[in-house]
Amino acid sequence: MADTPLAARMRPRTFEEFVGQTHVVGPGTALTKLVEGGNLPSIILWGPAGTGKTTLAHLLADRVGADMMQLSAVSSGVADARKVMEGAKGGLFRTVLFVDEVHRWSKAQQDVLLPAVEAEVSVAAAHRAQQPARFFQLRVAREEVPLSLAQAFLIRAEPRIGAAESGAVTKARPRIMRFSRGRHQPSPPA
Repeated sequence: MADTPLAARMRPRTFEEFVGQTHVVGPGTALTKLVEGGNLPSIILWGPAGTGKTTLAHLLADRVGADMMQLSAVSSGVADARKVMEGAKGGLFRTVLFVDEVHRWSKAQQDVLLPAVEAEVSVAAAHRAQQPARFFQLRVAREEVPLSLAQAFLIRAEPRIGAAESGAVTKARPRIMRFSRGRHQPSPPA
């Protein structure tokens, strides 16, 4: 467990833990209706760093019972995407290919994803540069849930991190709560 990055250990594992994006995956939204029906179309998740694009892709793949294959456009290329798509053909399980930072690929490189879409391999692409034409926008969650994000972190921290980090979280609890109010700015002095 200690060799797994803390961010990966703290990642929300259910939609109930995934806070601040009800406009995308809340009750009655288009994406929620699709995945409740077992369908996951190819999508673009667009938003600033840290808003949950990767987490949402994991949750969506899990909800529809698909295998999640993740590539980073920074460190992988067309050959890697083709390899995933070939492995998904005729497989026993559905596959979601998640390409993080897809905007870093050229248009020609991005075009390699078209056969996957046509072969019904779901492609979830994370994009944080310019706004794409069709997308699900993830927002910084703090406007919607300023305090509960920190509370959720603290509640989930104990069972998911090692003993050494757990003590540090306990000691940092008052500071985390103070700094999480509003826009992650310190509270005014009392």
